[in-house]
Amino acid sequence: MSARRVLVTGATGFVGAHAVPALERRGFEVHALGRRPPSGGCTTFHPVDLLDAPAVRRIVEAIGASHLLHLAWYAEPGLYWRSALNLDWVGASLTLVRAFRECGGQRAVAAGTCAEYAWGPERLREDALCAPSTLYGAAKDSTRRVLEAYAAETGLSFAWGRLFFLYGPGEKAGRLVSDAMRALRAGERFGTTAGYQRRDFSYVVDVASAFAILMDSDVSGPINVGSGKAVPIRDLLEKIWRITGQNGLINYGAHPCTNSEPLAIEADVTRLQKEVGFIPQLDLDSGLAETFKNEK
Repeated sequence: MSARRVLVTGATGFVGAHAVPALERRGFEVHALGRRPPSGGCTTFHPVDLLDAPAVRRIVEAIGASHLLHLAWYAEPGLYWRSALNLDWVGASLTLVRAFRECGGQRAVAAGTCAEYAWGPERLREDALCAPSTLYGAAKDSTRRVLEAYAAETGLSFAWGRLFFLYGPGEKAGRLVSDAMRALRAGERFGTTAGYQRRDFSYVVDVASAFAILMDSDVSGPINVGSGKAVPIRDLLEKIWRITGQNGLINYGAHPCTNSEPLAIEADVTRLQKEVGFIPQLDLDSGLAETFKNEK
């Protein structure tokens, strides 16, 4: 077994595409699992359906990795919050981590979500109440609870990176920053809520780097992966129209806020900064500018 060989799921995804080079820069030998190979780089790719448990076990056993970064999950914008496919990914995640550990794996890091928390006005620390209001959040929270218990029983080093809100080049349509930037770039109007709710946004390249650093550490348990600085949606969109030069095309109030939508979702990133040692390279203005420059 290689002491620096890492299995990566979701390597072609929004975070994974940037996590692979970040891991390689830290000296890991990356082996990507999935249906499509990641673009570029010298990563070794193993085609496999991650929902096919026997096939996954055969691949994991053959590779003999020491580390696992599990990013894959069903994430179709607008659909994943309530989709029953979340249940499939609970099972796939448990099967993957079990196979990894039983084949000699030593450290696993998986991606969680801020949707695990009971959202409220306070900054969310990792020990805050988890009471998810969506099937997606419940599926992630349940997966984390089982894997933490399994890790404790088997001696597996395990960390759970809770993602907040992301943006950056390559983001799928159907998400706030990508949709707003594409509409304004084309000179089209963009409808949104009144925009006073505050959200914690991070540049995806920084997030990927945070996961690589977390993988290369011995920090365990849940870790918030966010900026720690929530901003009003209205302020975020105003930054975008300044970058695009398209003032006056945002229709605030075109879409209502639901009663269940929290006023603020903000990460406490004390553990991320002090224990993991991660500091983002780009602030919101710089990250949005890079996104605009690199977005096709």
